[in-house]
Amino acid sequence: MRGATALGMASVIGAAKAGAGPKFFVPPEEVRHQRTFMQWPVSRKVYTDAVFLNITQQTIADIANTISVFEPVTMLAAAADHAGARAKLSADVELWDIPTEDLWCRDAGPIFVVDGAGRLAIRHIQFNGWGEKQVNLRDSQIAQRVAAKLGLDLLPSSLRGEAGGVEQDGHGLLLVHESSWVNDNRNPGMSRAQIEAALLADYGAQRIIWSSGLSGQDITDYHIDSLARFTGPGRVLLNLPQKPDMRDDFHVAAQETKRVLEASGLEIEVIPEPNIRRIDSIDFVASYANYYVCNGAVISAEFGDPETDDIARNALARHYPGREIVMLNVDPLGELGGGIHCATQQMPAL
Repeated sequence: MRGATALGMASVIGAAKAGAGPKFFVPPEEVRHQRTFMQWPVSRKVYTDAVFLNITQQTIADIANTISVFEPVTMLAAAADHAGARAKLSADVELWDIPTEDLWCRDAGPIFVVDGAGRLAIRHIQFNGWGEKQVNLRDSQIAQRVAAKLGLDLLPSSLRGEAGGVEQDGHGLLLVHESSWVNDNRNPGMSRAQIEAALLADYGAQRIIWSSGLSGQDITDYHIDSLARFTGPGRVLLNLPQKPDMRDDFHVAAQETKRVLEASGLEIEVIPEPNIRRIDSIDFVASYANYYVCNGAVISAEFGDPETDDIARNALARHYPGREIVMLNVDPLGELGGGIHCATQQMPAL
C-alpha cells in the first residue's frame, strides 16, 4: 500500500466498542480496503449502441486497471463475458462469475458493514433499477450473490434504494437527497421519518441531513454522490457551477443543498465544475466530487479544463494528504449520468 489512510480501521472499531450507535455500521470510504468491487456492463437492452458499449467497457477497464495498482480489484461478470472483459483488463484484476447488466456497482453492489468484534457483513438495501427505470434481473441479485461467494451474512433492510443516494462519513452522519428515497418508485407508503429510521439503522449512524434534491429529471432522482462528499467528520467537498443558472433545476437543487449544509455547521469547500468540456451536452455529468478513495490514492475524473482540473487535484490532495491523486478521462460515464464513485464499491479490510 502506498500513501497513508486518513483513519485506521482500529480507531473505527474502537468507536464501535465504545458503544456509539448500532452494532453494524458502514465505515468511512478512506479506511483501508480489502478490495474494490466493480461490474462489467454488457446488457444490449441498456446499451443499444454496440460502439458505445465497447467504449464504456474500455472506460470501466481503465478505472479497474488503475485501482489495481493500489489494491485488489474484483470485476463481476457472467462467465460467458469473461473473455471479452479479460481482453481489456490487466492481469491484476480478478474476475468472478456473477452475472451483471450494467456498471453501477455503487448502487447494485454490496454495502459492507462492520461491527466492534471485527465481523464483516453485507447490508441488503434492495436495488430495483432506480425505481424500475432500467432492467435489473441480474443487477438486483448481485448483493446476495457476493454475500454467498464470500460466506458473509446478508443483513435485511426494509428499504429499496442505492448507496449512491447516501453520502456517509463513517462517524454517524448521513447526507441524502429526499428525492432518491422518499419516492414511490423505491419506498411506496413509507414516510420520511420511517425511511430515516431505516437508513440510520442500516448505516449504523445517528443523524441525517436531508435536502430536497430533484425527482424525475435523471434516472437516479439526483444522487447525492455527484454533488457532495464527506472527506472527514464535519468536512465536505461540494461540486458546483461557478455561475449557477437558476433556470436549471439541478443548479437550483444544488444551491439548496449548499444552504442546508451551511446551516448544519459543516466545513465546506467548493470545487467549481469545469467550464471547458470535451462533451458538449446538457445531460453530461461533469462532477469532480464523484471520485473514489482507495488504498493510497484518490481516483478522480478530469474533463480537459486545465484550470478546474488543477483546482480539483489540489483540493483532493489537501483533503486526502499522503495519497496519490490520479485523474482519468471517464467521459463515457459522464454521458451516462455518473462517474468513478458510481462504478465502484469498497470492501473494508479488518
